[in-house]
Amino acid sequence: MVNEAHAQAQLRNEIATWLDEHLTGKFACLRYRGGPGDEEAWPELRKEWERELAAGGWTGAGWPEANGGRGFSVAQQVIFCEEYARAGGPGRMGHIGEGLLGPTLIACGTEDQQRRFLPGILAGTQFWCQGYSEPGAGSDLANVRTRAVRDGNGHWRISGQKVWTSLARDSNWIFVLARTDMESQGNRGLSFFLMPLDQSGIEIRPIRQMNGGAEFNEVFFDGAIAAADDIVGAPGDGWRVAMALLGFERGISTLGQQMQFARELAWVIDEARRSGAARDAVIRQRIAHAWSGLRIMRHNAQRMLGGAGDAPGQAAPRREALVYKYYWSNWHRELGQLAADVMGADANVIDAHDEKRMRLQQVFLYSRADTIYAGTNEIQLNLMAERGLGMPKEPRGTR
Repeated sequence: MVNEAHAQAQLRNEIATWLDEHLTGKFACLRYRGGPGDEEAWPELRKEWERELAAGGWTGAGWPEANGGRGFSVAQQVIFCEEYARAGGPGRMGHIGEGLLGPTLIACGTEDQQRRFLPGILAGTQFWCQGYSEPGAGSDLANVRTRAVRDGNGHWRISGQKVWTSLARDSNWIFVLARTDMESQGNRGLSFFLMPLDQSGIEIRPIRQMNGGAEFNEVFFDGAIAAADDIVGAPGDGWRVAMALLGFERGISTLGQQMQFARELAWVIDEARRSGAARDAVIRQRIAHAWSGLRIMRHNAQRMLGGAGDAPGQAAPRREALVYKYYWSNWHRELGQLAADVMGADANVIDAHDEKRMRLQQVFLYSRADTIYAGTNEIQLNLMAERGLGMPKEPRGTR
C-alpha cells in the first residue's frame, strides 16, 4: 500500500507539473473555459490543446496499451481528472471521441475500425459528435426514425434528422443511430453508423440560443453515405452498441464532471463570503448539503466503477450507474439556484467585466437544462424502476 500511495503521489505530481508548464502562453486563456455552457470558447485553440495533450501522452490514458493508450487504472484516471480540473484544464474538444466512441470501438468495433479511427482520436486530429437525439426521440431514444437503407454498392444511405448535436460544426465525423428495419419498433431494428460530416447529403444548422450563441446544432441527412465497413456491430445490433456507449458516458467520464462541480461549489462559497450571504444560517445549511451531496456523488461513482472488470478502458458501470444522471442533474440544478441566491440582486445584472459573477450566472442558467437533456428526470426514474428494481414497465402506446 505504501508503494502504491507513493506511485500515485508521483503520478499526481507529474500531471500537475506538466499542466503547469504547458497551460501557459497561448493556452493560458483556456484555463477554466470551454466547459458546459461555454463550449463555443476558442474551439480551434482547444483543438490545438488536444494535440498538445496528445504529444504529452495524456490522451487515451485509460485505453489499453494494445490500442495506443497507457492502460491507466481507474484510480490513476481519477488522479488525472482531479489534477486536470485543479489546473483549470479547458473543456475537452476530443471528449466525445476519446471518452465515448473510442472505448465503444475497443469493445464493439472491428480491428479495421479500430485501426482507422483510434489513432486520429488519440492524436487530437479527428473530432466526433453524437447523432442520437431526434425531434421525436429525445429522452425516448428507442423512438429513432432516422432511416438507413443499403444501396447497390453495399453502402448505407441515411435520411432523417438529429438535434441537440453538440460540437457538430467543429467535428469531422458523427456516429449515428438509425433504423435499418423499417418494420421494427422500439429498440429493435436499429444500427450504429460512423459517418464523415464533410459530404453531400449532410447539412448542419446551428440552434441559436437567447444569449446569441449556438452550442447545439441540428444535423439533416438526405441520402448521406455511411460506408459498408462503417457500421459498428451487425445490422439491427445498434441498440446494444448505443447502450455500451452510454455506459462509458456514465463511467470514467463522470469523474471530470465531478471535479468541475467541485470547482463551481468553491466559487459559490467564495461569493457567499464576499456578499455576506454566508452569515445566513439557511445558506450555510444549503452549502453544507451541496458539499455532502458532492461526496455522495463521488462515492457512488467509485462504487459503480469498482465492480466493472479490471481491464483498462473496459470499465462498464454496474447497476449503480442508473441513479447517477438523476442524482447529479438535480444536485447541479440546486447548486445553480444556490449560486443565484448567494449573489442576491447582482444575479440579475450582467457585467462583462465581472468574470466571477458571470461564471455563477452561467452555472444557474445552464443547470436549468440538466434534468432535461440526456434523459429527463421522468425517463431516469423509469430506468431505475424497470431496469434496476425489476418493476413492471410503464404502458406504452403503439405507432
